[in-house]
Amino acid sequence: MLMPKKVKYRKQQRGRMKGKAWRGSEIAFGQFGLKVLEPGWISDRQIEASRIAMTRFIKRGGKVWIRLFPDKPVTKKPAETRMGKGKGAPESWVAVVRPGKVIFEMEGVKEDIAREAMRLAANKLPIQTKFVSRIAQE
Repeated sequence: MLMPKKVKYRKQQRGRMKGKAWRGSEIAFGQFGLKVLEPGWISDRQIEASRIAMTRFIKRGGKVWIRLFPDKPVTKKPAETRMGKGKGAPESWVAVVRPGKVIFEMEGVKEDIAREAMRLAANKLPIQTKFVSRIAQE
């Protein structure tokens, strides 16, 4: 799973997810991309499941870029624990995404194959996404 090697603080507050993603909103590396349409958290496990789904479908053809990294710790208290006694222990890592962010990019495959691979990846994610291509941006 993806996670930071080292962080300054073990625990973080949840924060707000308002606004659009101004950075990382255009295809920078590949030919095709998967763009986020709503704000949310994507966990390290969901990113990995999407990556596996995409790479298995394209069968070692082409190149895939992952444009997000889970750097936010999510804490959880043990089951059947009374309220109080502080914040729970860090359990997993998530990436915060806002509408407009390109999360995956792909190159070296035909558009129909890329579209299907991105669809399989999007099915693993908890948020709505859309397929974008560099040709449409220009």
